Amino acid sequence: MASPDQEIVPVLDKDGVRLTVDDALATVTLTNPAKRNAQSPALWRALAEAGRSLPGSVRVVVLRGEGQSFSAGLDRQMFSPEGIPGEPTFIELARRDDAGLDAAIAEYQEAFTWWRQSDIVSIAAVQGHAIGAGFQLALACDLRVVADDVQFAMRETSLGLVPDLTGTHPLVSLVGYARALEICATGRFVHADEAVTSGLANLAVPGAELDAAVRDLAAALLAAPRDAVVETKALLRGAGGRTYEEQRAAERQAQARRLRDLAGVGE
Repeated sequence: MASPDQEIVPVLDKDGVRLTVDDALATVTLTNPAKRNAQSPALWRALAEAGRSLPGSVRVVVLRGEGQSFSAGLDRQMFSPEGIPGEPTFIELARRDDAGLDAAIAEYQEAFTWWRQSDIVSIAAVQGHAIGAGFQLALACDLRVVADDVQFAMRETSLGLVPDLTGTHPLVSLVGYARALEICATGRFVHADEAVTSGLANLAVPGAELDAAVRDLAAALLAAPRDAVVETKALLRGAGGRTYEEQRAAERQAQARRLRDLAGVGE
């Protein structure tokens, strides 16, 4: 990895998103702290491009936001009649036929889907507000480390909408149906202590220690052999959709692949 005083040139830096790569570690940073890293379709396209731009050497991706907030949700211009210049307004989206509206939302979701691909482990470093789309972006990652001032909230329902940026599946998986429904339907804040005890966050630390805690976690993940981590992640990701016996079989198959690989024996 680069030395502390060695500048890392961004692979991508556009529309409020910066991607840097340091050997096996990539960092995606939301870079509009003046607007609390509010999200827009342009930012979503940049996030999707960041995912496509990852070199094959990357094993761990850290997602962070500059400033006091991780991401305070959608850019408020999206709710105005004029919308964001160059982007469809909500009214224009609503007037599309089913296929057109579905395609637009699917394109937006691409910013949130690549974080859990099998060959990387992603970590969201979350401080301050993570509201709506910001909450869903944090949920898109495999792991979450939060500052003690974190405030998660799913505010879509209060706006007459639903969470549609891939956040519902991981939220239910992490906290269960009943708590997920209560969090979404009320739009209330979830703070650091509850985030950890409910399973939303892996660890909570003082804000000044957030970057160091994430670096330590990334280093621990990178210390394990890559193929073993990839196989283990696949096993765990698929466990919820398998029966106990199916999971036993999946474990045997995965272990057989690892043993053969370590021994240099072909299938």
